[in-house]
Amino acid sequence: MGSVLCLVTAAEGAADEVSLQALAAASALAAGGAVHALVIGEAGAAAAGAAAHELGAWGATQVHVATHPSLTSFAPDAWARILADLADTLGVAAVVGPGSDAGNTVLARVAARLDLPFAANCTQVVPGDTVVVTRSRWGGSLLEEAAINATRAILTTQPHAVAKTSTGGSAAVATFAPTLDDADLAVRVVGHVDAAKAGVSLAEAKIVISGGRGVGSTDGFAPIEELAGLLGAAVGCSRAVTISGWRPHTDQVGQTGTKIAPDLYIACGISGATQHMAGVKGAKKILAINKDHEAPIMTGADYAVIGDLATVVPAISAEIKRRRG
Repeated sequence: MGSVLCLVTAAEGAADEVSLQALAAASALAAGGAVHALVIGEAGAAAAGAAAHELGAWGATQVHVATHPSLTSFAPDAWARILADLADTLGVAAVVGPGSDAGNTVLARVAARLDLPFAANCTQVVPGDTVVVTRSRWGGSLLEEAAINATRAILTTQPHAVAKTSTGGSAAVATFAPTLDDADLAVRVVGHVDAAKAGVSLAEAKIVISGGRGVGSTDGFAPIEELAGLLGAAVGCSRAVTISGWRPHTDQVGQTGTKIAPDLYIACGISGATQHMAGVKGAKKILAINKDHEAPIMTGADYAVIGDLATVVPAISAEIKRRRG
């Protein structure tokens, strides 16, 4: 197919998981051709080490690090210009990005700049003269197979749908100064508000325990918090909970919250709306605790406990404590 350019975002000084998954898709598209990785701005300084030492092992053959005095925070239009300009300079056949909020925001702007179609949330890519993708639609309730009829394919990968692939290779790293103007920097992040709590993050947790409307109140999360503490798990919630004001939006799991991929997901009092299930598709195992045996979540659960979570969850905690002595 030719060479492919992939946007890489970073978390805590290293390439994040969704970017490594996007790199795997880029490698599949390149089908033996060059895979260029681009690290930008605030990620540029933090991830330059990661770019040099890690990205080659995950499929990149060349790493480009963009540095600019004004790139001190996320600026989607500036990132889009850098990505689009580099795509033209390299003459790549496709541009790939992670299906995160930032990735989708930037790649949509790249498509607009280049006047090309954009395929978001792809779960599979098939290289060829015309790229064919499978992508998640309608909150994950259906999969669509589509052909990207364009001179250059532009797409993002659905988080946790494409497995990252270690190639054991290495990549050359080159730093460059992009051309930007004031219009590119008109929209940018000027500050971050940290979550009110510390502990295991939803995105990285191996076990996530979420509560839904069935929890009943803010205080109703106390047994879930206790169980999470015993298991070293992160606590999440459904959209209904955040709307009710029982938990902050940062705790929300789902299509409009955080998409997760834990080893175990425990859903307590959650009915299993399509939007919620779209966010937990990456979970290896799902345990549902619900009084309603006909709740939609039961069709997607690997295990189910039919009962009142206010009784079941404390009983699980009590048994864990007993076994640990």
